[in-house]
Amino acid sequence: MGSAKNTSNASRKARIEEMRRAEQSRERRNRILTIAASVVVVAGLVVGGVVLVKAQSDKKDTASDSKSSSGHFVTGTDGVKTWKGTLSRNHVTKTVTYPMEPPVGGDHNQVWMNCNGDVYTKALNNMNAVHSLEHGAVWVTYNSKASDADVKALAAKVKKTPYTLMSPVEDQKDPIMLSAWGKQRTVTSATDPNVDKFFAAYVQGKQTPEPGAACTNGLSQ
Repeated sequence: MGSAKNTSNASRKARIEEMRRAEQSRERRNRILTIAASVVVVAGLVVGGVVLVKAQSDKKDTASDSKSSSGHFVTGTDGVKTWKGTLSRNHVTKTVTYPMEPPVGGDHNQVWMNCNGDVYTKALNNMNAVHSLEHGAVWVTYNSKASDADVKALAAKVKKTPYTLMSPVEDQKDPIMLSAWGKQRTVTSATDPNVDKFFAAYVQGKQTPEPGAACTNGLSQ
């Protein structure tokens, strides 16, 4: 009797131990599955978040590109054209297509062109030049129809005037044009008195979105 009872107890303990080991094995397996599932979910959320942020960023850039400037010019009695409408000021990385040439504002690159009396002999990236206008610079532009004498005289004036820059823009309508943020006009020559008037009014003028912002430490081409 005693021997049979002991055998029965040992057998029961063995079954209990086996069941305990099986339960522990299931628990370990469930923990591993739970952790794996959590990792997958977290990874999915991270990837989804990155994709969403990128999509929103791309959407913002695209929207900025298409809606950077809307409106039209109104010409004043003094011959200065003022942009009536929207000139947004976002920093974007994609190319912005402006509704005017040269542009007088709108979304632009985060880096400005140096405009401390800088004269450039090659065409500029409009997106960098627009940032200079935001800082209160006047941009003197000319095309191949401008005379060499006028180009030289204007370059000399720009070099003596902080918060100005000069460059060729072949696609512009007139031989010599002056631009500031939201302002633009055509002048007939370097000796046109409207050159001095435009400089006096718009170099760091009231139209400047960021008066006093730097015109150095930007791009120098």
